[in-house]
Order: sequence, then structure tokens, then C-alpha cells
Amino acid sequence: MQHFYQSVYDLIVETSTNLPGDVRRAVQAAGENEDKGTRSALSLSRIADNIHMAECNVSPICQDTGMPTFIIHCPVGANQIIMKKQILEAVANATKASKLRTNSVDSLTGANSGDNLGPGTPVVHFEQWERDDIEVKLILKGGGCENKNIQYSLPADLEGVGKAGRDLDGIRKCVMHAVYQAQGQGCSAGFIGVGIGGDRTSGYELAKHQLFRHVDDVNPHPELRKVEEYVMEHANTLGIGTMGFGGQVTLLGCKVGVMNRLPASFFVSVAYNCWAFRRQGVVLNAETGEINGWSYPRGTEVSFQEAFEASAEEAKNTPKEERREIVLTTPISEEQIRGLKVGDVVVINGTMHTGRDALHKYLMDHDAPVDLNGAAIYHCGPVMSKDEAGEWHVKAAGPTTSIREEPYQGDIIKKFGIRAVIGKGGMGPKTLAALKEHGGVYLNAIGGAAQYYAQCFKKVEGVDYMEFGIPEAMWHLETEGFAAIVTMDSHGNSLHADVEKNSLEKLAALKEPVFK
Repeated sequence: MQHFYQSVYDLIVETSTNLPGDVRRAVQAAGENEDKGTRSALSLSRIADNIHMAECNVSPICQDTGMPTFIIHCPVGANQIIMKKQILEAVANATKASKLRTNSVDSLTGANSGDNLGPGTPVVHFEQWERDDIEVKLILKGGGCENKNIQYSLPADLEGVGKAGRDLDGIRKCVMHAVYQAQGQGCSAGFIGVGIGGDRTSGYELAKHQLFRHVDDVNPHPELRKVEEYVMEHANTLGIGTMGFGGQVTLLGCKVGVMNRLPASFFVSVAYNCWAFRRQGVVLNAETGEINGWSYPRGTEVSFQEAFEASAEEAKNTPKEERREIVLTTPISEEQIRGLKVGDVVVINGTMHTGRDALHKYLMDHDAPVDLNGAAIYHCGPVMSKDEAGEWHVKAAGPTTSIREEPYQGDIIKKFGIRAVIGKGGMGPKTLAALKEHGGVYLNAIGGAAQYYAQCFKKVEGVDYMEFGIPEAMWHLETEGFAAIVTMDSHGNSLHADVEKNSLEKLAALKEPVFK
């Protein structure tokens, strides 16, 4: 199969850069159903811009290209050893070409392999079938939404929904609780795959397999179809909304599968996926490895840019939320920060510094390599590329989930005088207290909008701690026009806490259905 390698490489590029058509239609429907002029509507419009930019730039939709997971169906006699070698080669070369971020990290040392290869990465599953062709499917599921996966062992007592037994009603409660607990940290509005039964391992695998279904398919199992329909109807009444900003659309898809289990165990496993639902597949000629067709509608087949532009124009004339726009240049003063409040749109110019898990842990016990007094720190693990002259360029740079830094952030703010923390999904009470005491704000950027934000970085001024790997290094970036929303201010207010409390009340108030 002389063309197999190239076909897999093309699949990786397509999956990373061009959102599938069925997912695009779901995002477009969300834009049509969201209240105009709200934070969520604004976010969906930016998401549409980002999808379009990624396609045009042939660059990652989201900087977190996740754990590449392949499922290959092949006829009896296909040489799986050679196929896997070529898959690994394609992954490594796609990483080198900045179509994938360097995401394979040694769990013991923290060292990044630099090419997405290592024990367990990428994930490759082979299954034989009785057809003559080969199908290769790929899903790129980022770490932010992967962290919002959740597994329940029934019976259980769940916050907001009460006792969940070993029946369809208990399953329904688990799925609704899974949507609630994700809030905006998994880049809502999202998709969920649900696996009922199995053991702890196979249950999660079944849940992830549900994400390979088409968004608009219909479950052939009548009881599971009822669960899917209930969840899709009621999840969007919780008021979580896009990015957790509050709104009418929280979930874009729900797919449920079932398998047998042990008598003693009853697991409900939920795989949460962000709006940047990157999965695609190709059907190959088994003799040559050439692509005969695509498993899902390609993004180029579905254009919704005009619809979102019309929606954005309408939103200008129908303001729903009071919103100010403030332009700040780093370093930022405490006086400027104290003048901000939840809901303000802040546009940042000047130098911005990236920092994630490794950097926050390091700074707890060490000095910073640059002066961070009045600085803006961006929770971001970018995709970077170096040109022939040795200059670095930002290829994709959306925010990562901030809650991971909650153990460190308050202390870092106090120690270094940081004024603005930028990320997605919000942070907890320790950070909120530090923002109030020391004069800081949390700015929520739009999760997954890696191309939209990459254009704001005009120059790479420098980098420290490359030994942490590209995503975890501290990049110093010349920034122009970086816009985000204040969701935690220096007066003790948190939009995230408010939305979580409100959604819990709505979850608890849902009328329980009777599944017969």
C-alpha cells in the first residue's frame, strides 16, 4: 500500500484543521438558538471565525490537539505491523509540520518526546472486518475536555439529582450530572458519549466510541434513544451556556451505548468532548492505500460563515447584556484593575507571558526569569514553529483550562504582582480571594479559538524553560488586540460561581421522567 502513509497524514491534517460538516451544522444551530447580544452569542460568533480561519490557514483549530486515537478496520491478511509503523511516522511528521502539538509527555520525568511518540501514544486500535477496504478513523480529544470525563458506579447519591439507582432513570441522572459538573471547563457547548456497563476500562472505551457516531444519527435502541432525547432537551435548560458564560445552549450532542457488565458492577462512563469536536475518517483502497472516501462530511462541504456574520450584525442592534470594552497595555496598574468588573471586555496590548502547570509549580519555589509585576499571564500551551532563520512563530494559541492552576495561582499572584490571569473555565475561591486582596482579575478567553488568538501575537520576544517542552515553556509574546471577558474581578465577584450555583438549582428542579 504505497499510498497508506500519505492518506493517514492527510487524515491527521484534515482532522486537526477542518471541523467536520456534521459538527459545523451543530455549531450553526447553537448560534441560531442562542440569545443575540449575549456573551455566549459573542463566543459562538468567534468560534465560527476560528473554524473558518483554521480551514483557510490549514492550522490547528485548537492548540491542544489531544491524544491522537486511531481505530482501523481492515480485512483479514492486512499487515498491521507495517500500517502501525506508517501511522507513527505520519503522526511524527504532522507534529513536525505544526499540525499537531507536541503532547506526549513522560509521566515520571515530565519530559516531552517532541514528536507525539512514546509508550501509549498515539493510541492505535485494529479491528478486522469482512469488507475488502480499509477504514481509518481518528479523534483528537484535547486534555481540557478529557479531564471532564467522569465515571459513576451505581447506586450513587449525586449532587443536584439525588439517588441514582441501577436503572434508566439512574443513568439519566448520571448523564445530567456529568453535563453540570463540566460547566465551562470542557469548552462548552460540548458533545458527550456515554457507555453503560462493562468494566472501568471498557466502559470508558465504549463512551469514547460513541463520539465516532454522526451527530445527527438516531439511536436504534428505543430506550437509549429516550435517554439521548431527554438529555439533549434538558441539558440546554441548565443555563451553563457556551464557555460557561450562561445561555441557552450547553450541549450539542449526546450519544449512548450499552454493553453487558458483571453482576456486582454497574458503571456509567461519560466522555466529554468540547465544541472543537475533531474526528474524521477515511476509507482506503486496500491494495494501494489511496483515499476512496471520507467517513464524515468534510468541513469544506458546510459553510456557515455568512449565517454567523448576519447573526453578529443582528446582535449589534439587540444588546442583551451591559458590556464595556477597556483597552489595557501591560504592565497594568492596580488602579486600572480595580476599575474593572465582571462582564467587561478587556483588550490587552503589550507583552504577555504564557504559563501552565509546570511553570506554576516551578515559580512556587523559584524567581521568575522576567519582571511579572503588573503582568498578564496566559494559561496557554501554544503550537509553535521555527522558520529557516530560527525565528519562532505562534501557529495556534487558545486558552487551557485554568482550574488546574488553582493550587498555585493565588500564591503566584501575591509573590509576583500579576494583575491579569487569562484562561478558560474560571478558577476557585483561593484565586478569587487573591484577586480581591492583591488587585487582579481573571479574564476568560474563548476555549478552542486557537487561530483567532494566534493572530493577536505579533512577535515572539523570547522563551524560557524550554526544558519543560513547548506547551509548558514560558513564552514572552508581543500582543495586540487580545480580547477576553472579565469573569472574576477584584471585588470578589465570580461569574463562574454564579452560573454553577444557578445551574445546580435548575438541575435539582428538573421533573423526573418515567422510563418504562
